[in-house]
Amino acid sequence: MKYMIVSDIHGDAICTEKFLSIFESEKCDHLIILGDILYHGPRNDLPDGYNPKKVISLLNAYKEKITAINGNCDAEVDQMVLDFPILPDPQHVILNGIETVLTHGHKCNFDDPQGLILHGHTHILRAEKYENGTIIVNPGSVSIPRGGNPKTFAFFYKNAISIHDFELRTIKDVIV
Repeated sequence: MKYMIVSDIHGDAICTEKFLSIFESEKCDHLIILGDILYHGPRNDLPDGYNPKKVISLLNAYKEKITAINGNCDAEVDQMVLDFPILPDPQHVILNGIETVLTHGHKCNFDDPQGLILHGHTHILRAEKYENGTIIVNPGSVSIPRGGNPKTFAFFYKNAISIHDFELRTIKDVIV
């Protein structure tokens, strides 16, 4: 299965349209959203394409293909307008045969990580494999990147996770 992994949309409809277009053109099977879907948050400036109502409409069209995790900027009211569940953080799932933790990251303890961990929250892309076999991936943010990074997302296909910008340039990758 080919997964697209995004995080920290923060209500940006322009970026949502872009990554959904890539989702289609790259023939992805499933979209994983690692939190912070609609609200921009009190510490963030409004994204250029801030339009949560449009993001709702865009994402609801993909409701059967979305797994979403609750982020620190997500609220109970968001579930009232989204047609797919926003799952509690963290979730333990099997992706491409690999036990995986899906988390926004704001509650996660990375002191002694184990397995494959996909997280968001920091808006800083990351793809690291440790000697103990642990792999930690943050796809970055599709709307408000930090650390001098471009707007990014990830693909998880077969045994590799790759982080890309909207021009589909590979920024970072890791073999799982």
